[in-house]
Amino acid sequence: MRRVNVQLFGQYTNEAEGMSDLISQFFKDYGIQEVEAIVPDMAGIARGKVMPAQKFAGDQGMRLPESIFLQTVTGDYPEDTAAAMSPAEIDIILKPDPRTVRRVPWTAEPTAQVIHDCFYGDGRRVQMAPREVLRHVLDLYGQKGWKPVVAPELEFYLIEPNIDADYQLKPPIGRSGRAEPGRQSYSIAAVNEFDPLFDDVYQFCEDQDIAIDTLIHEDGPAQMEINLLHGDALDLADQAFMFKRTAREAALRHKMYATFMAKPHAKEPGSAMHIHQSIVDTKTGLNIFSAPNGSPTSLFFSHIAGLQRYLPSAMALLAPNVNSYRRISRFQVSPINVQWGYDNRTAGLRVPMSDAQNRRVENRLSGADANPYLAFAASLACGYLGMIDGLTPTDPISGSAHDMPFALPRSLDDSIRQLRASDRLIEIFSQPFVSAFTIVKEAEYEVFLQVISSWEREHLLLNV
Repeated sequence: MRRVNVQLFGQYTNEAEGMSDLISQFFKDYGIQEVEAIVPDMAGIARGKVMPAQKFAGDQGMRLPESIFLQTVTGDYPEDTAAAMSPAEIDIILKPDPRTVRRVPWTAEPTAQVIHDCFYGDGRRVQMAPREVLRHVLDLYGQKGWKPVVAPELEFYLIEPNIDADYQLKPPIGRSGRAEPGRQSYSIAAVNEFDPLFDDVYQFCEDQDIAIDTLIHEDGPAQMEINLLHGDALDLADQAFMFKRTAREAALRHKMYATFMAKPHAKEPGSAMHIHQSIVDTKTGLNIFSAPNGSPTSLFFSHIAGLQRYLPSAMALLAPNVNSYRRISRFQVSPINVQWGYDNRTAGLRVPMSDAQNRRVENRLSGADANPYLAFAASLACGYLGMIDGLTPTDPISGSAHDMPFALPRSLDDSIRQLRASDRLIEIFSQPFVSAFTIVKEAEYEVFLQVISSWEREHLLLNV
């Protein structure tokens, strides 16, 4: 399989006269026959159009209804969307970001995928588009002469195909012919059980320029973690978005599912998306979290303080589903508060061991089910508010944060209320986005409340 030549692609980006010329040349070089024109929606699902390559006109833009961002995770629409969109249900214009054009390595015929940004007819960006939310946060940093650097760690489970949602999930059979009997943290042999699958994952990622750093086996049965190389926040959000789809497609080739649900197994650890973040000065390229003598700066501590103050109100973006809150438990490895500490994995905010140039904060609150654009935007926005307000963090902890009070929302409903009540976050994310996002999540929560679980039938049917 031919892969994208990264150096040549950079040449396209710098020298092409327009997006249409750049993308057309890419299609020609790789014999592209079909195009997947993609927009990440609120849940991080790829929506858009598939069309023949000769009909793809990048500069002219395609059109989709504005309501694409008001679909729930099941594809339904909330009953009342008046607070978030035009009653006329107008179209928006999709314009491709040429930096995101990639081969789709698992298709039968040569296919390209291109991630798009969204605009209204008068040229305004669609503020409720998740990619635009992250762009705006990065613009705020840019106005200060700062550039965020992020590195996500994505956990996910491999599971046996499950076509009946009423049945419990099971780990898949590996090459030994057996499923994992228990936890195999950091086991090389447990990863090797699925070598054919991961050979495809690595190849698919190479074909799409998704820069994988490491692969490890996590605590749960057939639970894996992929770390992506650090870099530009928007580029890493694109890579995380593409990686989720890549892992699912590769797993299906091997008759498995890959799931990024926050808590797919009742008695096993949940899956997180840890976000490592630091800030560099755009002029010097130096980490502003470290002083010339190597000591931490006041901006470093204010960044942590901003995360501590505002992340609880932003949790709906880091834990966006009803299942997300099953992961946040005192009795599992997930953090339950916004305490911080040096190399302390029980804290919600961990400062890993590093040299001065690599000083960073690891936000351990986000679930793997979060939309990466919104999770990055939320984490960076909270740190930004701390920096511009000159906030002071609590003292770092050295013991277990699990022994300290619970300090995060316990349900999606609670998170929605806290986000709607945060004027500072609404100011950054925009009222159109917060209205649209909370309308969608509230609709999902109301549908969830209509479902009667087996636990309720088991324990309440004859006892209350």
